[in-house]
Amino acid sequence: MIAAIKPQQKWQQATWDDYVMLRDDDNGDRYKLFFYKEHLWIKMGAEGIHHSQFSALFEMIFAIWAMQNPHCRIASFRGCQIEKQGFRAAAPDIVLYVGENIPTWKAGQSRFINLEQWRSPDLVGEIADTTLAIDLDEKKRVYAELGISEYWVIDVRAYRLFAFQLDESGVYKQCEFSQVLPNLAVSLLEKTLEQLTTKTNTEAAIWFSHQI
Repeated sequence: MIAAIKPQQKWQQATWDDYVMLRDDDNGDRYKLFFYKEHLWIKMGAEGIHHSQFSALFEMIFAIWAMQNPHCRIASFRGCQIEKQGFRAAAPDIVLYVGENIPTWKAGQSRFINLEQWRSPDLVGEIADTTLAIDLDEKKRVYAELGISEYWVIDVRAYRLFAFQLDESGVYKQCEFSQVLPNLAVSLLEKTLEQLTTKTNTEAAIWFSHQI
């Protein structure tokens, strides 16, 4: 039951009803929730300085890439809850749609991305500070089962980016170039991350803009 579920960074046995009750709790906006195989992972929503710096950098990178590629329609939904009702739920740090059929919201509708109503995002990502192991393991399986074609894990401690693409068998394979954002190299993103050792995230974004 919900009383036994506490916000802590480990998988806890739970039902879908437990997930929904916590999601809709008065403090629900403080949580990032993952539901997978009758287990719930609860992460407090507030970002620390390091995590927030990297997260904001990627928002700027996407905006710069979009300006350089005006023929591509993209939309970012950072941290939005994604649900396959009754089965899977996740709240990626990065949520990106490219093309058409991008989720919209109207009064009276769910605040979350319901995958019964909308298609899966084209790309999701996790900013990994203390959660690198789970981001490269359980969360990767969750996103594969949700049919998300590309998954990024940003290792903020090592300034690395792991990029994965979903193959025809539904398994993520590591890649060197994005297919969702064509011709964007993982190596360039990692060099942009390295700028944060001496620059602000805005300065790193400007550096990135000069490279593409």
